[in-house]
Amino acid sequence: MLQSLEIRNMLLIDRLELCFAPGLNVLTGETGAGKSILLDCLGFVLGWRGRADLVRQGAVQGEVTAVFDLPAAHPARAVLAEAGIEIEEDELILRRVNGGDGRKTGWVNDRRVSGEVLRQLSELLVELHGQHDDRGLLNPRGHRILLDAFGRLDLSPVRQAWAARREARSALAAAEAELVAAREEEEFLRHAVRELEDLAPQPGEEAELDTRRRQMQAAARIREDVERALRMLGPEGAEGAMLDANRWLEGAADAADGRLDEPVSALSRALIELGEAHSGVEAALSALDFNPSELDATEERLFALRALARKHDVLADDLAGLADTLRERLDRIDAGEDSLTALRDQVAAADGAYQREADGLGAARTEAARRLDKAVMAELAPLRMERAIFETGIERCEPGPDGQDSVAFTVATNPGAAAGPLDKIASGGELSRFLLALKVCLARGNSALVMIFDEIDRGVGGATADAVGRRLKKLAADAQILVVTHSPQVAALGDQHFHVSKSVEDGMTTSVVTELAPGPRVDEIARMLSGDRITDAATAAARALLEG
Repeated sequence: MLQSLEIRNMLLIDRLELCFAPGLNVLTGETGAGKSILLDCLGFVLGWRGRADLVRQGAVQGEVTAVFDLPAAHPARAVLAEAGIEIEEDELILRRVNGGDGRKTGWVNDRRVSGEVLRQLSELLVELHGQHDDRGLLNPRGHRILLDAFGRLDLSPVRQAWAARREARSALAAAEAELVAAREEEEFLRHAVRELEDLAPQPGEEAELDTRRRQMQAAARIREDVERALRMLGPEGAEGAMLDANRWLEGAADAADGRLDEPVSALSRALIELGEAHSGVEAALSALDFNPSELDATEERLFALRALARKHDVLADDLAGLADTLRERLDRIDAGEDSLTALRDQVAAADGAYQREADGLGAARTEAARRLDKAVMAELAPLRMERAIFETGIERCEPGPDGQDSVAFTVATNPGAAAGPLDKIASGGELSRFLLALKVCLARGNSALVMIFDEIDRGVGGATADAVGRRLKKLAADAQILVVTHSPQVAALGDQHFHVSKSVEDGMTTSVVTELAPGPRVDEIARMLSGDRITDAATAAARALLEG
């Protein structure tokens, strides 16, 4: 519910504060007094696109604040949550400033927001209806939503079936595309698998081959030096020379009076050490023995592993796993048709499930349309349109998440006349009454709505205007209604009555809005009945309307 509207320096309004009540709120006044300005200002704070020149002449900026009561279950709370705005109580405060340079800034509960957030909130807070209404009832794109809401239809089964159908079709398309791509590389895959199977790489093999290769290469480089050292240590080298020296010294030792005993002993020890060195070098040389063909074979396999790894852009240790992966891809190619057959069966099952849900929803819509047509026709009779015909047309359309039904409201104003779209067939007054009848039927139970009717009673009078007023009054039982009206019959049925007037002071025109007390309200309705000159008869008629 709209609790209050505060306007500062907007168009003809200097300063204005209005408090609205539940039920039917009426705004009256002479043509040009500024009733539409209130709607312009409300639309501005709600983010609607409208007039650009809203700031009052001479003012630096204009500002509008609207306060709404927001129950806990109101759908606008989802928009607030998405925007990161929390409200602790049930009060929603929208404020928007229009600078003199045209820039607009909006706030929700003192949190700055974009115009888009305001517009999203407005769609859940306020509905505007009039002869040129293209936001709701006159827009065929929204008729299916309205019918579903009227019939309280649950769309979740068909939406779930649509999601499953889309998922199944997507899986099939992906599998078909994968199979086509796989077949394009099938020859490469088979060659690659044969190549990997022939080489049979093993994890860790590259490191082992590289280590063995390095060992053999090192052995080849030092073997010649080790062999030379072994010859130098052997009988033809140091060992032979030392043995000869030892033999010569031992032969001379007896005649040397002991002077050669120590050298002979040292030389004997040296011969023992030399023998150990010779044995060690000989063992080392034996360990360095390898077959040159083994080095060739090791290098050949190592290079083959590395070349294949570069070819597939993987590590050599990953070649064995790559072979498994490529075999799996070949297996999928070989089994591709079987997989596609299973996926096609799933698509067919999903199509069937969706079709059943869509057909069920279509039947429910047909039944809801029958009830809506009956309800609207019942509302048209009190509006003096007994001969008019309202029909909800349902046609098959392309499948979608909300079913396969295209819905459009059509009317015929006279029996035998061709039915057509609301805005093409009905005249101004007839259109207003069609819209009102529709809204009475569609809005039942939606107490969170604030509905604004801008001169929806234009072109009707007398008993028909009274019927319009009573339909509005009935509608106000379930929703807060703001109606701009020139009809005294409608104004007399209001729960709250505002009068809009215009005054000129110091060359500046200002619109003034006054909530009417019972006495002034009688005068205003009398003026609406008789014009500027209020007669006793008009006053009596005004009282009768208010009492009736």
